[in-house]
Amino acid sequence: GPLVLPRLPRVGCVYADGSHWWWIVPADSDVALEWPESTHYATGALVPDAPGAPGLIHTPDGTVPYTPPIPLYLALCRVFGTTPSWSRPMVA
Repeated sequence: GPLVLPRLPRVGCVYADGSHWWWIVPADSDVALEWPESTHYATGALVPDAPGAPGLIHTPDGTVPYTPPIPLYLALCRVFGTTPSWSRPMVA
């Protein structure tokens, strides 16, 4: 989380529980994206296996409550050293 936050041009609601960070993104932000292996895309705002409710650590920079998914995806790829899925060679 701390490595990703400064890389984003706009940030929405971000939650954390100390060891995990949750970024609010628009619905279907997983379509056609292979999120880095070290991340987990949870649908429906459900956080599986969370020990408790995470706390809000960042409020939106504007009026939209979510972080744009493409800049978040690219920042995560950079932090985890993963090549974005559209840059990988296609396998037939």
